[in-house]
Amino acid sequence: MRTAPAPADRVQFAIADSFSQWRTLVSQSFVPLEVRSASRTFHGTLRSRVLDELSIVEVTANGHQVIRTPSLIAASTRQYFKLNLQLTGTGMLVQDNREATLRPGDLAVYDTNRPYTLEFEKDFRTLVLMFPHDVLDLPADSVGQLTAVRLPGDAGLGRLISPFMVQLAENLDVLSGASGHRLAYNAVDLIATMFESELNLRREKGAHGDLLGRIRSYVDAHLGDPELCPASIAAAHFISTRHLHNVFHEADSTVASWIRTRRLEHCRRDLRDPILDDRSVGTIAARWGFVDAAHFSRIFRAAFGETPRTYRRA
Repeated sequence: MRTAPAPADRVQFAIADSFSQWRTLVSQSFVPLEVRSASRTFHGTLRSRVLDELSIVEVTANGHQVIRTPSLIAASTRQYFKLNLQLTGTGMLVQDNREATLRPGDLAVYDTNRPYTLEFEKDFRTLVLMFPHDVLDLPADSVGQLTAVRLPGDAGLGRLISPFMVQLAENLDVLSGASGHRLAYNAVDLIATMFESELNLRREKGAHGDLLGRIRSYVDAHLGDPELCPASIAAAHFISTRHLHNVFHEADSTVASWIRTRRLEHCRRDLRDPILDDRSVGTIAARWGFVDAAHFSRIFRAAFGETPRTYRRA
């Protein structure tokens, strides 16, 4: 196995000239995987950029199969989504009793916290975007409705996002510094938009489901308002606070926890954004509705295991 040393802000190269080398390489680069191939000879290459908690990897290899098993999942501590963009060749993704056949331009998402199989019969090239669950501005259970679902690159928002992702694969070298960091996370935001659009088309919403979606959108649009509370949300939607609490209860959540979680997610992203380095922790907290700096520090530490300042320096 050969690796090309490079500074942390440059594209990393790794080459495997045997299948045993490849097995080690893919598990080190993504999450632990069981890898299989019937071929006697094997060659594979990874070109990758790691930006904070986001990994962007172009995979070029001979045909093989990777399997994420329950035992490997049990040994993992962090939950990730992986988005595949098929660049050349054909791939087949299986997860959650669904199967997606991917051709050039197609995208599909899968969850490393549940078993999956990804198989390429012949030589292929694919772009893999791997990011923690909490980086995506959508509930993990909602994204779970789209795992192993083919998202065509020639229809809907795929016609816009697939070409953008192709350009990302071709230009990994420009993803450096603050602008590269921002561009990579913009890609995640675009993906979230595509997922939300797909969910809106697919889900058969009841009255509460439709109302919950509107309320969540309202909350996201008003997170910076320190006065945001169940009473103001209920009034904006012409319902009682009791009805509001029932809607969230049916989704196994509460209004307060949803607001707190969404605010913390935005704060955490801002703390990692190099473009916002000149803004104090207190300013970022206030931007998302936390007016008490000490309270913000306590709940941030409870949620993520360290203070905002420590997290920012990591």
